[in-house]
Amino acid sequence: MPITRREFVTAAALAPAAAKAASTRPNVVMIMTDDHGAWATGAYGCKDIRTPNIDALAAGGARFTRAFACTPVCSPSRMTYLTGTIPSTHGVQDWLVPEDSFGPTTRNWYAGLTPYTEVLAKHGYKLGMCGKWHMGNDDKAQAGFTYWASIPGGGGTYRDPTFVVNGETRPMKGFKTDLVTDFALDFLSQQTAEAPFYLLLPFYAPHTPFDYQPEPYRAPYADSKFSCFPRTPMHPWQNRGLANNHNNTKSMQAYSALISGVDHNIGRILKRLEEMGQRENTLVIFCADQGWNAGHHGVWGKGNGTVPFNMYEESLRVPMIWNHPGKIKPGLTPDPMVSSYDYFPTILEYLGITAPPDKRRVGRSYAAFLQGKRPQWNNRLYFEYEYVRGIRTENLKLVERTKGPNGEDGPSEFFDLEADPGETQNVIADARHRKQVDTLRTELKSFFNRTGAPPLEAWRTTTKQTLTRDLPIAPKP
Repeated sequence: MPITRREFVTAAALAPAAAKAASTRPNVVMIMTDDHGAWATGAYGCKDIRTPNIDALAAGGARFTRAFACTPVCSPSRMTYLTGTIPSTHGVQDWLVPEDSFGPTTRNWYAGLTPYTEVLAKHGYKLGMCGKWHMGNDDKAQAGFTYWASIPGGGGTYRDPTFVVNGETRPMKGFKTDLVTDFALDFLSQQTAEAPFYLLLPFYAPHTPFDYQPEPYRAPYADSKFSCFPRTPMHPWQNRGLANNHNNTKSMQAYSALISGVDHNIGRILKRLEEMGQRENTLVIFCADQGWNAGHHGVWGKGNGTVPFNMYEESLRVPMIWNHPGKIKPGLTPDPMVSSYDYFPTILEYLGITAPPDKRRVGRSYAAFLQGKRPQWNNRLYFEYEYVRGIRTENLKLVERTKGPNGEDGPSEFFDLEADPGETQNVIADARHRKQVDTLRTELKSFFNRTGAPPLEAWRTTTKQTLTRDLPIAPKP
């Protein structure tokens, strides 16, 4: 339908103001690691793993002390960051197998939802995505992005990978983490002062395989004691595909080196922002899609590091650092319990942008904490991963399970995190905790009812994806 003359005049009058607002908004570089527990950085207390650039971002900005993923596995967690909705709403309940990630049988898994990136694009941002997407149509620019460099699927070798760059397949030589950064620097080189940019930089590291790390990243760990890696007996539920990493110093070295490789490349990005004269006008965010156990609880892996799946703290807790010189006070350590579903409203509020309302989004903005304020905040977090749901308060965690797709079963769990921060004792059957368990169980059911989710027993109806157990041979996580 053609617009009227009055609509044309109104739009023309508003255009300069909109353009000015866009040009004065800050740039954003959002860096995400994969399978990276908060514990595995110097900024969060691990001095064995060398992360000087991440540590500098934390010292010069805000380091959230209690940030969590809603789901302890990659594809659904990334979808939650992108849409502000939980798995039973966005429909991705586990990592996407190749047939659902790219190629003729993939799909737009966020169809019907609004990614925050589309909102940014409509408000004048130029968007680049360099790294791991793993949310469907992995080889195609989408969701507001105009620059796209990715590897279809969620894993693969770190040596000489093949990227798809703006529709062109490119076999590459080199280390995957370095190459992701090369593309990010190319995107930055194309930016002008006429419009702000948003660079999404989701590295593949330190996700398995531990097949290759360049020697400069490995060398610092040649004589490391790896004191941040617990040496504990193997959990009886350990996923056997990852069991050989237990008490294996080669795995510890590989995991550490992969993180240091990311850190080095963050330094390259920060240097380029300085060279562009844009560091002061650029918000840099560092986070992870979900956490990782490296001996914690006797587990190597994340939520699917055990069968049945787990929701241990190390599987869920992620680094979350916001650094914006002159805007965010150095050394802030905000302590609200925040989730990946809170990122959507927070980034938009920080940038002064409003998204179309959608009751399916469950998050709250924590932008006020970035200003050093302490608004009222109810510390309740909710988790979901296939046949497992959970709720966490300040000091309590309830994990509810039903049977998995292959009949795998496990007890529901209740942890008193004040008395047992290591989650070593499931006290759900302890009569002294009966009232607390009943209260949290009611809260958990109420939350999922409000989101429109079916009962836990019917979780399979919330997704159309192919689950790994549906395949003839299940791949490793």
